[in-house]
Amino acid sequence: MPETSPSVQDYLKAIYHLARREGRATTTRLAAVLGVTPASVTGMLKRLMAEQPPLVVYHPRRGATVTPAGERVALETIRRHRLLELFLVRVLGYRWDEVHEEAERLEHVVSEQMTNRIAQLLGEPAFDPHGHPIPDRKLALPAVQGFPLAQAEVGARLQVVSVSDGDAAVLRRLAEVGLQPGAVVRVAGRTAGDHLLSLAIRGRAQPVVIGPAVAAAVFVAPAPEMTEPA
Repeated sequence: MPETSPSVQDYLKAIYHLARREGRATTTRLAAVLGVTPASVTGMLKRLMAEQPPLVVYHPRRGATVTPAGERVALETIRRHRLLELFLVRVLGYRWDEVHEEAERLEHVVSEQMTNRIAQLLGEPAFDPHGHPIPDRKLALPAVQGFPLAQAEVGARLQVVSVSDGDAAVLRRLAEVGLQPGAVVRVAGRTAGDHLLSLAIRGRAQPVVIGPAVAAAVFVAPAPEMTEPA
């Protein structure tokens, strides 16, 4: 397959993520995610569909999904991005709230050889700093697990599996209170009006309170039974 441009990689990555989460990538959702106009999205989708081999399947009223060729480009881009984030944190000492934008730029210029060297250096990691799975060398990517902490029931004992990485301020707040992948929490309470969550976090003496925007950025699963409750 011929080399793809950064814009094509960004589109395919966005389509892949949206289709994985929502079943399809509509023009409106793609425009919002990529910060472009719906007309620009329509033009690009038609272009991607006309590639040989086609990179997307697009129906104007139903949205777009990636073809096998498009999925390969998307997964290669995701692999580079997530490995770069981990490299920046572990090796170069970046904070986890600083790496997303850096990786967005670098993911388009790093070669496959360098990507694999980074993976080898890091011990072929399975997850990035935010808990997102990293496609392996064969581009296998496990299904995303967990549900938003904002939806958790009061009294639930949970383990953080991943966090959204798009908002640096939210990531700084999560680091401040210890809501990082692997953290074990108990939902101690929820206010009725403003939906503030009170959380008992293992390792912290006092409960912490977070708002709905922060809670929506944290994805959790039931804590393993062998784990001591928060």
